[in-house]
Amino acid sequence: MKIRSVNTSASSNKTQSRSPLQEPFLQRRSSRENLDRFIPNRSAMNFDYARYMLAEARTGKENPATVSSPSREAYRKQLAEALNMNRTRILAFKNKPPTRKETISTDFALATHEAKPSKPRRHIPQTSERTLDAPDIVDDYYLNLLDWGSSNVLSIALGNTVYMWNASNGATSELVTIDEENGPVTSVKWAPDGQHIAVGLNNSEVQIWDSTASRQLRTLRGVHGSRVGALDWNNHILTTGGMDGQIINNDVRVRAHIVVTYRGHTQEVCGLKWSASGSQLASGGNDNLLHIWDRSMASSDSPTQWLHRLEEHTAAVKALTWCPFQGNLLASGGGGSDRCIKFWNTHSGVCSNSVDTGSQVCALLWNKNERELLSSHGFIENQLTLWKYPSMVKIAELTGHTSRVLCMVQSPDGCTVASAAGDETLRFWNVFGTPEVAKPAPKTNSEPFGHWNIR
Repeated sequence: MKIRSVNTSASSNKTQSRSPLQEPFLQRRSSRENLDRFIPNRSAMNFDYARYMLAEARTGKENPATVSSPSREAYRKQLAEALNMNRTRILAFKNKPPTRKETISTDFALATHEAKPSKPRRHIPQTSERTLDAPDIVDDYYLNLLDWGSSNVLSIALGNTVYMWNASNGATSELVTIDEENGPVTSVKWAPDGQHIAVGLNNSEVQIWDSTASRQLRTLRGVHGSRVGALDWNNHILTTGGMDGQIINNDVRVRAHIVVTYRGHTQEVCGLKWSASGSQLASGGNDNLLHIWDRSMASSDSPTQWLHRLEEHTAAVKALTWCPFQGNLLASGGGGSDRCIKFWNTHSGVCSNSVDTGSQVCALLWNKNERELLSSHGFIENQLTLWKYPSMVKIAELTGHTSRVLCMVQSPDGCTVASAAGDETLRFWNVFGTPEVAKPAPKTNSEPFGHWNIR
């Protein structure tokens, strides 16, 4: 099995891998370690009184003759009164604080009482919670080799083979191994139902698989002239992007599957993302272009014209993500000579903000539960960076990968993020926290895939 667990602290050593999918052994700390010791509150002590009781008063008791003098007796009484010697305890807590004065405004007190408590800042672990070995992953910025389906199964392409890892039970299985002359696998993408998966190949073909039955349903041929590095689904429509610069909508239910062609890129298409509503498609390419396509403008008779052609990036545009709380907000990331995250109003085509991250942007993900954005990077630190939106203040930087973080996907509940890097490791990060209310599992709809024609 090619996916196997490795020790997080030694993930760069590819030859010292552990047993398949076994968590690294963490030695339990001794129960005697890290115990808090009690430290008295010295602010509640009267040291003058304590010293008197331990020294002066003791001397008087041991030498009764010294207190027989009237002048000494009078001095002792005055000293006792000054030091409040009526107390019987040396170490005592202070008296209770005085009651609140009624001069405080009733309105102010009521407002203070009804004020909502501030939300505690959630803890963000700085290290990955799990690391799996991913040998033979193709270290190519333009490919999309990782995806996490709605059935909580993660798929990853390693060389010529597509593996599936069930996040619910940790089981690993092999979906398909492509022949050398047709491989390697250049993209994978789960359909919305979490059962069907598309596999793009270096030879320009796209395979459709039923993962539950481990059965290939059909092969889409003649779609592109070279490798297919980008895929995305819009219900039963599979959109494919190729090195030939073309973007194709394929209706997987029918024999003549090519229904729409988008032409606008002059080099390889490396980023494809449909909006949540399915009305707009964003595409990024190695020509430094970002296009927004409107589905209502799509035509099967002639190449579809883009809605917006955005030329502000100065490097390849692979990282694309639609905002979950604002339907017309798109974030895009540029390659090594651009390094910027840009935010777009896709209705108007206006760039609302641009942030220089200082390194190659490989992938972007929105937090589904908070207004945050996570980016993965290449040279030089190969880190994941969590940003607060819209201020774009850095919240955390997650390190551990020793090579650029090629792909990044999140679990169906939106809490866990998986990242795959050129260092041949797959890491899992608990970066987005836990939602306050558990969301019900999405209902699967197999109807669009109910009828398949001949390959």
